[in-house]
Amino acid sequence: MIANTKHLKSYITAAKPRFEEMLAELVEIPSVSADPQYAGAVHRTAKLASQFFKPLGAKARIIKTAGYPVVSGGWFLDSRFPTVTIYNHLDVQPAQEPQWRNPPFSFCKKNGIYYGRGSTDDKGPAITALLAAQYAAETEIPINVQFLWECEEEIGSQNFGDVFKQKSLIPKPNSVIVSDTIWVSRKRPAIPYGLRGMLGARLCLQTGKTDVHSGITGGAARNPLAELCAIATTCADAHTGHVHIPSFYDTVIPPSQNEIKNFLSSQFRVAHFKRTHGLRTIRTEEPADLLKRIWAWPTFEVHGLVGGYTGPGIKTVVPGQAELKISMRLVPNQKPEQILKLLRSHVTKANPSVHVYSDGMLRPYTSSLTNQYVTAVREALKEGFGKDPVFIREGGSIGAVPKLDKQWNVPIVFLGLSLPEHGYHAPNEQFDWGQASGGMRALVSYFSKVSKMP
Repeated sequence: MIANTKHLKSYITAAKPRFEEMLAELVEIPSVSADPQYAGAVHRTAKLASQFFKPLGAKARIIKTAGYPVVSGGWFLDSRFPTVTIYNHLDVQPAQEPQWRNPPFSFCKKNGIYYGRGSTDDKGPAITALLAAQYAAETEIPINVQFLWECEEEIGSQNFGDVFKQKSLIPKPNSVIVSDTIWVSRKRPAIPYGLRGMLGARLCLQTGKTDVHSGITGGAARNPLAELCAIATTCADAHTGHVHIPSFYDTVIPPSQNEIKNFLSSQFRVAHFKRTHGLRTIRTEEPADLLKRIWAWPTFEVHGLVGGYTGPGIKTVVPGQAELKISMRLVPNQKPEQILKLLRSHVTKANPSVHVYSDGMLRPYTSSLTNQYVTAVREALKEGFGKDPVFIREGGSIGAVPKLDKQWNVPIVFLGLSLPEHGYHAPNEQFDWGQASGGMRALVSYFSKVSKMP
């Protein structure tokens, strides 16, 4: 059990105004890493976040990379104590959707719910962990807690590896916590043990110097938009999602029956899934098949088709060039470099005129479920929220995780706090005090358990 529960409860209650103040400050800086016009805002976010540590009795620094910086800080109390590194990110997705009820970068709170881009992904969980670590330091739990707050997660963590070139600034921990994942339902905490990787690509085709009149050239001119549509249908079945690229599934390991059983015990409900994500119809309504598809099976997705005229009405031109934006989510044993080779080979055979450009790749990741840190995080979440957690996989990717694993080779556990209704990457994104306060309890419990490990 959590030591001195009454004292911790009082600390969390007193910390609420500070939590809200810090979250408001972070949310109101538009740290959109994908858009160069917000570059200054991303740097301001890192500077602001680094200033949160000193008033709490901790040290922090900004570490430069070839891209956006990383904030490193925390409490290193004694080299004899175990060290936990907590990873979060401070950059956010764009917020251009018309469905926002309030300005996305204007913090709004109502009945313990906090609205704004980045509130749940991932600024709210980051501040939650910071305040939990402050409690651990103030109550002299014998543990060192270090933070790595990244500013490029939403664009694939391209330069995150640069921090490891400065080893004196980033000591190797005994374990890592990643607090950037989503539960399946508020009714039951979820601990992911696997992430899908990703390969992004652009398929480009140029057949002319300019757009031309379809009445004059139509029937003779090649249409790059139509040809790229044809390429997409040779890559995957639009109705079932099955990928047709030869050898694509060769290394895929299907989830075990025990894994599927755990997935189904997560309080997942098909109707809730559809309602939360605004999906009118989906490819399958069978729960086991659906969960396999979103967590443990690879995909091929079309994200955009660019070219020709996209304004009101119709402009009768044949475009001179077009671009198809795609990505593939990958599962353990699938290597993005190899999948890129398969994609290029397939596209070249289907249409030699199409050029394939890689647009980022992330490796999939799975962790062990048998080490003492997993046991500790499971017990900690139960103490924090009063409910037994379930082990699941995540369908998304966190680019820093494979890099942390490769660099340190220490146990990585996931203690996420976000919920489906919080709206990851969606308009009206939100976080709530119930998840923040429960998260603080869970994290303090985890620190206490790790501090007693041999």
